Amino acid sequence: MHIPRVIVLALLFALSFDSAPASAQDWTPPTDAERCPSRWGAADERGAANLMKPETVLRAARLIKAGEVIELGYPLFAGMPFYGDRIFSQQLKRTNWPPGSNNRGSNEEVVTTELGQVGTQIDGFSHQSIGNGLYNCFKMDELATRTGFSKLGIEKAGGMFTRGVLLDIAGLRGVEMLGDRYEITAQDLQDALKRQQMTLEPGDAVIVHTGYGKLWGKDDVRYYQTQPGLGVGAAAWLAQQSPMIVGSDTCCVEVNPNPNPKLSSPVHQILLVSNGIYLIESLKLDELVQKGVREFAFIVEPLKLKGATGSTVAPIAVH
Repeated sequence: MHIPRVIVLALLFALSFDSAPASAQDWTPPTDAERCPSRWGAADERGAANLMKPETVLRAARLIKAGEVIELGYPLFAGMPFYGDRIFSQQLKRTNWPPGSNNRGSNEEVVTTELGQVGTQIDGFSHQSIGNGLYNCFKMDELATRTGFSKLGIEKAGGMFTRGVLLDIAGLRGVEMLGDRYEITAQDLQDALKRQQMTLEPGDAVIVHTGYGKLWGKDDVRYYQTQPGLGVGAAAWLAQQSPMIVGSDTCCVEVNPNPNPKLSSPVHQILLVSNGIYLIESLKLDELVQKGVREFAFIVEPLKLKGATGSTVAPIAVH
């Protein structure tokens, strides 16, 4: 289930939706009894992907007017930005082939990487925990095996086709790029919706534009050093709107490091663990912004990596 409404309301009241010093904001993870079982049942492994019904797909399809496809993923290559000690190595493999009169050649490649957590990527529910507890209170130490997780693998997510909504927070603030540690509030999200004359609907993919993607491939050190993004209050408010996906043009979606030094990536816990909402990181949003596309059909399909914590993806927006 969602974070209990009384907890969310109390949190939002405390944050007051203003720009008070971010260090004053705190968050305590909900207990197992408060967050479980999931609204989709105690055995559920798909979370908000369950919101994709035929009517969800049809609603998104009706947004396609021009038939233009805009790619939202970055190419994968060895020199791309990485978080921490992640790696990507691709080696060309010249393969042998049977002799034939048609003189056929053949090439392949060997890729070594954390395929679930590099480039434009979707986070699954085995990626983050609250203590030993994953989404829907599955226990990490009971599911983790040498070859992956026996439950909550990204292969359970399936393909997602839904309405995408771009919230241009950088544009709202009149800048091309938010500051390195700008904490997006619930009020920012609401103001962006009002400015764009839009409302959110259950099952949406909510895509947050910070402008930080301008650094990708140009200042990779800064891109991964600190990031503007969602604060605790914004994440709590978004969870109440029942999105399927929350994504951004930063590596972490949330403000990082958190302004409260006692907290470590709490938005990941609020959205992934407590509410079963997928995160997509490092989206390429420049074309959407330049063309003024704010509402579109959003399509993403994670790789069927059995037991994996996430997947590199190449989402598209169609409008």
